[in-house]
Order: sequence, then C-alpha cells, then structure tokens
Amino acid sequence: MSRLRAYEEQVGERSCQLRETMITSHLPLVRYLVNRFAAQLPSHLDPQDLASAAVIGLIHAADRFDPSRGVQFKTFAEQHIRGAILDELRANDPLSRTMRDKCKMVEREMHRQEHQLGRNPTGTEMAEALKIGMDEYYCLLEEIHEYSFISIDDSWDDDEGHSLSLADILGDDENKGPQCQAMTGQVARALGEAIEALPEKERLAVTLYYYEEMNLKEIGAVLGLTESRICQILSQSMVRLKGKLKQFSP
Repeated sequence: MSRLRAYEEQVGERSCQLRETMITSHLPLVRYLVNRFAAQLPSHLDPQDLASAAVIGLIHAADRFDPSRGVQFKTFAEQHIRGAILDELRANDPLSRTMRDKCKMVEREMHRQEHQLGRNPTGTEMAEALKIGMDEYYCLLEEIHEYSFISIDDSWDDDEGHSLSLADILGDDENKGPQCQAMTGQVARALGEAIEALPEKERLAVTLYYYEEMNLKEIGAVLGLTESRICQILSQSMVRLKGKLKQFSP
C-alpha cells in the first residue's frame, strides 16, 4: 500500500507541475488578448480587472484541458481566456442585453435584405429597412461595435452531433485530428468567401484589423477615414460575416 500511495503522490505531483507550467507559459497569451480588448474599453472599466478575469480563464482552461481531444492547449486556453474577458465585460455593462438585442436586430435585417436583394445591402438600404436615418444608423453601428464581433465560442454540430467551436478548429495546431483538420478547411473556405464578398472598404478594414492587427486609428490613417467611421465599417462587416457563418453548416 505504501508503494501505491507513493506512486499516486508522485503522479499527482507531476500533474500539478504540468498544470503550473501550462499556466505560467501562457501568461503572455493572457497579456496579448487583454491588450487587444483594452484598447476599446469604456472609461469606467479597469484593465486590471480584465486581466484578473483572463488569468482565471487560463486557470480554468488548465484544469479542464483534455489532451485526448487532439486540440492544442494554446487553442483551448485562448477560448477560455476570451470567454472570461467577455463575461467580465458583460458583467460590468448594464446595457449588454440591450446591445445584444440591437445587434441581433441588425443581423436579422441584414440577412433579410441580402435574401431580398441577392447582394450585400448598402448602409442606405439598411437604414431605410430599419426605418431610421443614416446618422441614427451610424450611431447604431457604433453602439453595437463590441457585440458585433465574431466570438471564438461560435460553434456548429458536426455530422455526429458533437459541438465544435471556432477555438477548437482554428489556429496553428499541427496535432489536430482528421475531423478538426477537415472542419478547419471548410470554415476557412467559408470565411474566405464571405470576406471576399464584402464591399471593398469593409474587406480592407477587416484585413487590416485581423491580419495586420492595426487599431482603429491606424486603419483610419490608411483609408483616410476617422476612427468613428472605421468603427462603423467594422461593425457592419462583422454583422455580414456573422450572418454568413450562421448559414454555414459543415
């Protein structure tokens, strides 16, 4: 019994060391993601609170990680960190439900207009469909900016009924199983086609924001537009892309 107990203690100690290593080695990922969100935080929110929530998300990821799923820990951790950050933002924003409702309203109308017109509706057409003026439509896009972005937690069910999120299948994980590799290819193609179908300014803004990792001010300088206008353009493009992804079924 003493040998068995010693073995169990040794295994437990190695497990604790691995958990600690996973957490400490991925703290730079926490800082990176927090900084991405912090650039657009409202003034009443403390970035340190966001960082604390993100670290808790990383710890939860380390506790729940199952290597048998064939997903790299970095990918799994990023999902939980982003989720923790978004939860913290929602918990501190009394208008979050209202904003989500507005975002869904714009998404539904965008989808309806695309179906009726057979193409991407313009801002003017969206404003007319929503029965509001252009200035009010622009203000609405700025309001829903935070809520219109595609979540890493967006997911679909595969042919076997298993739920897979973007965080599970996107990223540079060379150790994905065949199912995840196939899903990655399909989602990448769907996203690529959706981005290519965006109006030119929206496509450029999305490319600069996500691929070049520029902030709103930098994108505005490139496109010769104000930060406010870039915010509106990105919001509208995200509404379009979310609608396309929801129609996509691998």
